[in-house]
Amino acid sequence: MRRVGTILAAALTLAACVSSAEGPPLDPTISGMQAREFFGTEQRGSPHEPEVIGFYANGCLAGAQALPESGPTWQAMRLSRNRYWGHPELIDYVTGLSRQVAQSTSWNGLYVGDLSQPRGGPMTSGHQSHQSGLDVDIWMLPARDLNLSTEARESISSISVRSQGGAWINENWSADHASVLRLAASDPRVERIFVTTGVKVWLCRNETGDRSWLNRIRPAEGHHYHFHVRLACPAGSRDCEEQEPPEPGDGCAEAEARAEAILNPPPPQSDDGVRPPPGPPRGIAVTMAQMPRQCLALLSGPP
Repeated sequence: MRRVGTILAAALTLAACVSSAEGPPLDPTISGMQAREFFGTEQRGSPHEPEVIGFYANGCLAGAQALPESGPTWQAMRLSRNRYWGHPELIDYVTGLSRQVAQSTSWNGLYVGDLSQPRGGPMTSGHQSHQSGLDVDIWMLPARDLNLSTEARESISSISVRSQGGAWINENWSADHASVLRLAASDPRVERIFVTTGVKVWLCRNETGDRSWLNRIRPAEGHHYHFHVRLACPAGSRDCEEQEPPEPGDGCAEAEARAEAILNPPPPQSDDGVRPPPGPPRGIAVTMAQMPRQCLALLSGPP
């Protein structure tokens, strides 16, 4: 980390004059370095007005606000990760949703997983998104005890709600889970909520009345211990990049088809000796040169 700090100290002179993505080129010394080496070591939010920069999976966050570790209706989990930072709109969303959940269900509130790092950006492990302060993971484990110690929050685990490879839900699923998701998706600031496929299918088959909020519930692999809320770009963040909106409609036909494909996967195609061109490699770390240029100016320099 001493090397990163030394290089960054020299780079900050350049960063100070960068106010847009059209700024001068990066020092080649740092342009090829992994951005997570820089953003993953920041401990506090930057001293700027709150602003989202870039995309959910390639961006950063100015003026981040920390979610208080505990509140009357929530607790932040895995505090050692220091991933409980977000845009003020996200903090307001999480705390407000937790109050609604406590008032409307048998849960006492929410166990809150990862938001973003103090200045957003790529993480040293885990998520590819959660970079711009607009994503949050909320545990499927009902929050009963809101007096968990710091140690307990490191060791306690959430619960999975999937069965049949993700095509359906298991005995951990309850009507309260559905109520929590309904509340979460009904906020107009929400852009998407990612859940395991079986949750979406269950909601499609059982929810009645106003179903407009189902459009925001989208199936995605890996979202069975938690659901992932993504907010739309907030006002005042001119360099925030929106995600394409979901297709119109409730998305239920697509979810049913996805579940069917999980249960009855198509047979493998015969090998005709013709290989498709390789896709982009997965898991490649983003370099500083690939980050929005404004993000460099948010870094604090050497420790």
